[in-house]
Amino acid sequence: MTNAANDDSTDNADVRRYRTLFISDIHLGMRGNQVEALLEFLKHHDAETIYLVGDIVDGWRLRSGWYWPQSHNDVVQKLLRKARKGTKIIYIPGNHDEFLREFYGSHFGGIEVRETALHEAADGKRYLVIHGDIFDVVVRHARWLAYCGDWAYEIALRLSTRVNFVRRKLGFTYWSLSAWAKLKVKNAVNFIGKFEETLASEARRHDVDGVICGHIHSATMRDFDGFTYINTGDWVESCTAVVEHDDGRMEIIRWAALSRLLNEQRSLAVSPWRRRAA
Repeated sequence: MTNAANDDSTDNADVRRYRTLFISDIHLGMRGNQVEALLEFLKHHDAETIYLVGDIVDGWRLRSGWYWPQSHNDVVQKLLRKARKGTKIIYIPGNHDEFLREFYGSHFGGIEVRETALHEAADGKRYLVIHGDIFDVVVRHARWLAYCGDWAYEIALRLSTRVNFVRRKLGFTYWSLSAWAKLKVKNAVNFIGKFEETLASEARRHDVDGVICGHIHSATMRDFDGFTYINTGDWVESCTAVVEHDDGRMEIIRWAALSRLLNEQRSLAVSPWRRRAA
């Protein structure tokens, strides 16, 4: 089997190149994340600069029990390989990889660790890049509740895995249970709305045009009175990233719908009633 981190077999024509790539919330060390899909994404997407916008490694899970399969190591190796080839990589730790906050200003294999970053896009717009957990009241003031929420999220992931197994057999696309819940549960919708407004206010305080963050696993791009709020989403369920095109335009890539890996059984799935209909 080819090691995904060292697989250079992709034709250059198959690689989409961007000015900047923003990725967050991979949660390496956590069971049930979509690391293989991320490796597939990184194989087909490249950029001059990559921002790792927090929770790349899940220190919370690793403290409770070590889990680090080869695919998680492949992600690290893939990023280090990109750094060696000249990609500028900036790592902004989040709450799950807060142990790296002791290393602000340090470089690891060409990857720079920073508290925040100020990104100037090609169109001149300036963005504050930050994970966003410091604006989460639960994380700041009720850590035990955050851990409980983390536990509940893991249960949702296990359910989602089973649901998606059945969906692929029936020929449907990948579907995120937690993302659906966030859009349906009133308290979750209210929390996301307040989080977005708070981050937009933070952008205003820093005299920038917008903010790019992660943390809440909900990819979106919104304007608040002239300020742009962008959330990169996550690679646990929704499999999203944000890219900057050469003209400064920002775009959310929703890889779950495009991934051959996540949807590999769709083209082969022919349900019994479809056979009868034929």
